Amino acid sequence: MAMVDPISDMLTRIRNANQRWHPHTDIPASKIKLAILKKIESEGFIRSHKIVEKDGQGVIRVFLKYTDSEERVITDLQRVSRPGRRVYVNTEAIPTLRGGLGVNILSTSKGILTDRESKKENVGGEILCAIW
Repeated sequence: MAMVDPISDMLTRIRNANQRWHPHTDIPASKIKLAILKKIESEGFIRSHKIVEKDGQGVIRVFLKYTDSEERVITDLQRVSRPGRRVYVNTEAIPTLRGGLGVNILSTSKGILTDRESKKENVGGEILCAIW
């Protein structure tokens, strides 16, 4: 059976592994998931990620990040735009998340960007997910 929302599945896998203090989690690979993970990593919410072969299928292994005092770096991940309800914003309407502590990830005409990058590039787009 085909997966309806692979981005939501990726976020759920990360959220579940984070809640159970797992050091890493595996996610089926795709270009959009890889682009989103690069932005999450550049913002400092995960340690790293790498592509591994598992049973002939490409898999992205995401290494989660915790502080020295064993606290989670990721408090929550939310899927904002869903297949049944797309959320588009222009540059002026991009919301600030948690007073600037969280990050919105957008799909724009210039690729996958964070909210700060999108405002800097002066482009709007579809809000894919929010992380804080």
